[in-house]
Amino acid sequence: MNLLERITIEPGKCGGRPCIRGYRIRVSDILDLIAAGATREEILADYEFLESDDITAALTYAARQTDHTVLAVAA
Repeated sequence: MNLLERITIEPGKCGGRPCIRGYRIRVSDILDLIAAGATREEILADYEFLESDDITAALTYAARQTDHTVLAVAA
């Protein structure tokens, strides 16, 4: 399975925000936990339905969202 296939977006779930495998846990929830210092092991223990690849998918998704071309206008 491609890691990014683990990220789902459903209009009626979590306001259409990207979630993990259709569960009601958003990519941003995973990122917030990591930013707060939670380890992968702690996240997996607290959310037993998650798999290690789900966390990797969330990080990959976030990285791809921030990787965009910046266009500079000539002065």
